[in-house]
Amino acid sequence: MKSKVAVIGAGNVGASAALYIAERGLADVVLIDRPEMDGMPQGKALDMAQSAPLWHKGGKIEGATDLSAVKGADVVVMTAGFPRKPGMSRSDLLKANADIIRPAAEAVKQHAPDAYVVVVTNPLDVMAWLFWHTTGFPKHRVIGMAGILDSARFRAFLAMELGVSGADIQAMVLGGHGDSMVPLKKYTTVGGISVADLVPADRLDAIIERTRNGGAEIVKLLKTGSAYYAPAMSAVEMVEAILTDQKRLVPCSVLLEGEYGLKDLFIGVPVMLGGKGVERIVPLKLDAADQAALEKSAKDVAEMIAELKS
Repeated sequence: MKSKVAVIGAGNVGASAALYIAERGLADVVLIDRPEMDGMPQGKALDMAQSAPLWHKGGKIEGATDLSAVKGADVVVMTAGFPRKPGMSRSDLLKANADIIRPAAEAVKQHAPDAYVVVVTNPLDVMAWLFWHTTGFPKHRVIGMAGILDSARFRAFLAMELGVSGADIQAMVLGGHGDSMVPLKKYTTVGGISVADLVPADRLDAIIERTRNGGAEIVKLLKTGSAYYAPAMSAVEMVEAILTDQKRLVPCSVLLEGEYGLKDLFIGVPVMLGGKGVERIVPLKLDAADQAALEKSAKDVAEMIAELKS
């Protein structure tokens, strides 16, 4: 029987993720949005379904405006949420998106109790924690998408700098999804060659800074929106790893219980991602500066979780 993926949120990220999943023939897809948006997810799904004969792949694509449509999903991709707008504080965004996450998590708990969940909604690490906390799911089944996107941005900027294929660049970005993320120079290579041997230190630092502000740079250019192609593709990489048991070693936001000296929060670290979700957390030897940066990033996430609890 074909797998089913439910994508909650039919905006740019959600619709792009649904399209990529369908194009790859990974699963049947249901694209879900809130009741007042009736017609929008159905229309996007119908448009995708009409393009399906051109992909030469099977699978159904449907739209819905009731969260019960997650029923039977093997994987749920949570993209619904508000972007941060001018004049909106971090607390405002936190509350607004928490009010979206909670009912979605309750619906998944009720209708898809065995699903794996990939959380994309921002602030990402905190929303992943909230989804896990609300559902009570085992920690290996709720995973935040952040590290794959941040690493992809780092790889893309390095590829531009060096004039090489991004496919030959391997990178590892840890920490929270924001400007306190921690790109690791030590674990970044180009065709197996250390990036430090190919990029001058000042240029490498500039590229790392650009990576930290990768999302903000796109917001500034678009003026009326935020990134969606790369975030959607990053989530789909995770969906594919789970559905096809790929055993990918990738950075994801997961619940830590003492690993890396951190606990009781979600933050980006290297994991083995496969058919059982987070199959293990991979320990890395961090130097003092990277460990301190990871702890600072974790402190930012912990403060937002504490704010949610209060």
